[in-house]
Amino acid sequence: MTAEPALLEVEGVDKSFPGVRALRAMRLELRPGEVLALVGENGAGKSTLMKLLSGIHTADAGHFRLDGHPYLPTSPRHALELGISIIHQEFNLVPDLTVAQNIFIGREPRRGRLLLDDRRLNDDAAALLERLDLPLDPRAVVGELTVANQQMVEIAKALSYQPRVLIMDEPTAALNDAEVATLHELIRRFTRPDTGVIYISHRMGEIKRIADRVTVIRDGEYVDTLDVATATTPDIIALMVGRAITADSGPEGVRADRDTVLGVRGLGTRSLLDDVSFDLRRGEILGFAGLMGSGRTEVARALVGADARSSGRITLRGTEVRIGNPADAARLGIGYLSEDRKRFGLLLEQDVKANIALSALRDRFTRAGFVRDGALRTRAEQLIGSLRIRTPSAHQTTKHLSGGNQQKVVIAKWLVKDCDVLIFDEPTRGIDVGAKDEIYQLLNQLAAQGKSIIMISSELPEILRLSHRVVVMSEGRVTGVLDAAEATQENIMRYATLRPGETAEAPDRTAGRP
Repeated sequence: MTAEPALLEVEGVDKSFPGVRALRAMRLELRPGEVLALVGENGAGKSTLMKLLSGIHTADAGHFRLDGHPYLPTSPRHALELGISIIHQEFNLVPDLTVAQNIFIGREPRRGRLLLDDRRLNDDAAALLERLDLPLDPRAVVGELTVANQQMVEIAKALSYQPRVLIMDEPTAALNDAEVATLHELIRRFTRPDTGVIYISHRMGEIKRIADRVTVIRDGEYVDTLDVATATTPDIIALMVGRAITADSGPEGVRADRDTVLGVRGLGTRSLLDDVSFDLRRGEILGFAGLMGSGRTEVARALVGADARSSGRITLRGTEVRIGNPADAARLGIGYLSEDRKRFGLLLEQDVKANIALSALRDRFTRAGFVRDGALRTRAEQLIGSLRIRTPSAHQTTKHLSGGNQQKVVIAKWLVKDCDVLIFDEPTRGIDVGAKDEIYQLLNQLAAQGKSIIMISSELPEILRLSHRVVVMSEGRVTGVLDAAEATQENIMRYATLRPGETAEAPDRTAGRP
């Protein structure tokens, strides 16, 4: 009895770019009716493989087969015509167009040769959305939708091509739990005996819920494929990073007699924040937790002068300071690492060396108006080594680095400035588990060196693993400050869901940390 042929097969695929070998002898097999998870650290080669499958790049060696026949896409449109549709992590939508126009862009129904048939366009989109059970208005302007609904538009557009293979790259990065459940139900309805899904994600819990098998790649090479039903999360992570990663139970609390480095009293903004007060001690990681919209990022932005304050007093080592903009904060030794590193933290078209120097170019690397390139290069190379930034050289263009390595470049930028206070907003968003572990180790090392860190994170296990104390926010207010011993997911959520005027019961000190 012959085995059923693979729906999609990748065998012996190599791909190199100048100075970088991205894939070597890569292989992958997607079976009919299967959801195959694809995992690997940032920089492992997942994006390169997807670009080969979507016709953006051409392989140097190896072959692809779809339904047992050679698959040789020459462009993304050709890949769609052949039956493979890819939903990239970065949305490919036109914000000024409607949902219907985005779904059928380039394929709009016409009346005659020149006129577009808007009525039929909207009817076709409505029928598709109803079939997919997506609660979207075909006439809604995409730029006015939430990020989650924009993700649903991307999914509808991909499925409108009736693909045989659907590839999803981090599809739930912007979705809440209910929206993730809706997406997973959509995937289950799409997956039939003649279709399949490749699901790229860093979220192990999702993989366990939706995937049948998981293929692990590392450093551009195939490692193994496991059945999800029997594979454990530590097994998968160890294959991804080439080593075992052990989760901490969380740090011990910082002693109350430690010096207060940063004091905030009565911080407010016209739009959200109201009477936010807290202290940050020397050598402390102070976690900020709360639901979306609670005001965590707004605290950071108001603190460094990126957003205007309507009230509040800020002291640094006991002395009141005035911070009108992020440059003022940097001069005082307060560094802010934005959650959107690509937009606010990096010059992606510049090389690694230039980005590392951004915060301190004038102070440390110029003399008589001229850049001291040798000193700059030496310091950049020191930080590349100490932070283990994976780059061919300090001259590599930053946009070509993986997300985790880009984040390390942002950290290096502020280490050059030698800031005593560092504010990390979502420090591991979009970063794989191996890079996360390295970022965690780095934050602990910085705290051990006496740096004071504010860490904002939407991931409660991350908050619990790193924070000496946790500030919990809800609707622009601080609703609780928990020591490490009393910070559990249950206690944090109790405070995170308080409305103005409500009070919480005393924290449960017996629940233990997960």
